[in-house]
Amino acid sequence: MNNKPCALITGASDGIGFELAKLFAADGYNLILVARNEQHLDNCAAQLRQNGVDVTTLSKDLFSREAAFEVYNEIKAKGVQVDVLVNNAGQGLYGEFKDTNIKRELGIIDLNIASLVILTKCFLQDMVARNEGKILNLASIASKVPGPWQSVYHGTKAFVLSFTEAIREELKDSNITVTALMPGATDTDFFNKANMQDSKIVQDKSSLSDPADVAKDGYEALQDDKDKVISGFKNKVQIAMSNITPDSTVAHMMNEQQKPVNE
Repeated sequence: MNNKPCALITGASDGIGFELAKLFAADGYNLILVARNEQHLDNCAAQLRQNGVDVTTLSKDLFSREAAFEVYNEIKAKGVQVDVLVNNAGQGLYGEFKDTNIKRELGIIDLNIASLVILTKCFLQDMVARNEGKILNLASIASKVPGPWQSVYHGTKAFVLSFTEAIREELKDSNITVTALMPGATDTDFFNKANMQDSKIVQDKSSLSDPADVAKDGYEALQDDKDKVISGFKNKVQIAMSNITPDSTVAHMMNEQQKPVNE
């Protein structure tokens, strides 16, 4: 790679991850794109190279903890310095916890939490050694509220937000930026992957955020060294209200929003 700064983005082949990649490329960052689908990655890379930046793709399944270690080891073997780490990859699973598939949920925990922690640990240690770097973690407004019908997903995002805020405090005297991006429901493939199309919350497409707007909010917050950003006015209001509402009431409200339309 040339001497431009480099950003590594997981879940980079569509949605918020790809929109973030476009913003980094427009600002002259070389890119390392990580996702499962090699063809999608290649298509994204071809588009992003039009910005005059180098783009490397890694087809890895971050549902596996070992794949996260492989990402780091392969990048180190190439001698590439990662200046910005974006932990965007994440999935959910729709349904009541008593009915959902535990193997699938354990995989989601590995993707949303374990692989994020592994990549953060590995690349952060390199950043600390040179006292420079940036990390953007995809949390969610789900991190702030109980999530009936998505109980494990909401729980994983609560972890991501807490974890991000904790390591940010540990690094406050360094030149390393750690930021959490907290979108609400966004018009991506997330709901298809979560088998969530019957949920009330996704029936009105007009209520879903544009992933480009979410990415812009996260990108600007990272560059401005903010601790976290809730993307979208509606989501800011929702979280402000939930902060002064009993958790049991918030859980009931989320249940009404997320349950199937025919319930």
